[in-house]
Amino acid sequence: MEEYITSEAIGLLQQLIRIPSVSREEEKAADTLQNFIEEIGIMTYRSGNNVWCLSPGFDTKRPTLLLNSHIDTVKPVAGWKHNPYEPVIEGKRLYGLGSNDAGAGVVSLLQVFRQLCMCPQSYNLIYLASCEEEVSGKNGVESVLPQLPPIHLGVVGEPTEMQPAIAEKGLMVLDVTAYGKAGHAAREEGENAIYKVLEDIAWFRDYQFEKVSSLLGRVKMSVTQVNAGTQHNVVPDLCSFVVDIRSNELYSNEELFNLIKQHIRCEAKARSFRLNSSRIELEHPFVKRAIRLGLEPFGSPTLSDQALMPFPTVKIGPGKSSRSHTADEYILLDEIDEAIRMYLRLLDGLEI
Repeated sequence: MEEYITSEAIGLLQQLIRIPSVSREEEKAADTLQNFIEEIGIMTYRSGNNVWCLSPGFDTKRPTLLLNSHIDTVKPVAGWKHNPYEPVIEGKRLYGLGSNDAGAGVVSLLQVFRQLCMCPQSYNLIYLASCEEEVSGKNGVESVLPQLPPIHLGVVGEPTEMQPAIAEKGLMVLDVTAYGKAGHAAREEGENAIYKVLEDIAWFRDYQFEKVSSLLGRVKMSVTQVNAGTQHNVVPDLCSFVVDIRSNELYSNEELFNLIKQHIRCEAKARSFRLNSSRIELEHPFVKRAIRLGLEPFGSPTLSDQALMPFPTVKIGPGKSSRSHTADEYILLDEIDEAIRMYLRLLDGLEI
């Protein structure tokens, strides 16, 4: 592969790092990416801070493959020694906020889109750089998909060390509330709402759902926040707690919610059912080709925009998940080059 393809991708990534693009504040990054794509002669489409383009000769009679990654980042955490918005190359590392999650995927997939468009393929291509992924926002990929032709396979560029995540855990957040009656703590009065949640918290800690996924394991439930009381001498009349639930593909979030309500006494409300677990079959042509190339399919515990895509998807991209959302986030320059090469080996000539 020509060296300029990788160097151009790295240059674009450096431009994007310089532009703060925290979720819901991606406009300038979207402008930069859109301008870059149009300057190389590709027509773009845009909705909000989402930018996409279609392969030449797009034919709705052919299947369509989506290449997607996200331009938004989390806020920089404490502890950065580098300026998070100044791309710095030290040795083989490129430091900068969003370099690993998921800027390297954004720029690698764009170069792959360009290369694949130069060769006849049996499928159409859509390249989509989306926003609000880090907050699962409704103005991100979910808002764009209805504007696109039907999609038969999605390749989601997230840091997986270029190993294919063929399953991904979903997410459901519950707000659970118990109601009591206020009273003076010195007297035998009131109804303590804290005591009412204890059994339910213990249930969330100990309960194991029956269905266990071969790739994703068990459904995981974690009580992560508890709130009650106004002062030390008042019996609290309200106690609430939050539960983080990571679903496997054997349950929908709504199924889990209905099962949970059968076991707990407190009032529970789900913030959303929309972030379900996903899985693609081992017999899918993409997965079979990945295995032939020596890659190892796995199940990912972390959430991505896969959860919002109602068609087969694979999460695969340059970088390492453990570097995401950390101080001094970086991508290895070689990882970008290797990603472009591997994507092309996986996709060029693929029959979907």
